Amino acid sequence: MLYDLLQDNQFAALLRSHSLDILHYLFEKGEEFGVVADRDAISFNPKLPDEIYRSLPEFPLFLLVNYTFESGRIENGSLVFEAGFGPENFGSVVTIPVESLLQIIVDETPIFVNLTATIKRRPAPKDSMELFLSNPENRKFMKKG
Repeated sequence: MLYDLLQDNQFAALLRSHSLDILHYLFEKGEEFGVVADRDAISFNPKLPDEIYRSLPEFPLFLLVNYTFESGRIENGSLVFEAGFGPENFGSVVTIPVESLLQIIVDETPIFVNLTATIKRRPAPKDSMELFLSNPENRKFMKKG
């Protein structure tokens, strides 16, 4: 049941909408927060130097406080903010699609958890034959040439 729920696109859309509502609320209230996100979904502009990028964990924690919070916004369904990285404080604009947020944290406590953030979704099958063949067990019913 849980596996099916986590694979469900409608459930993922619900969590995405909920995360957007929470982020808008936190910005509106001026409440600083942190996020944990899937590194592979994050973009950096300018791109981080390789040694800095490689040092990031698979699910980095970003604290939106002070200037980073002030620079933060929601743009095209993504959380966008400026941050400094590494010993030289390399500046970059961070863009995180909200569906890739695993947690939203306030005062070291997660207030939102998105269990679908790391699920790689397959596109819906285009036709009934593709749907039929998407189950490996059904291949035994195909005629061999």
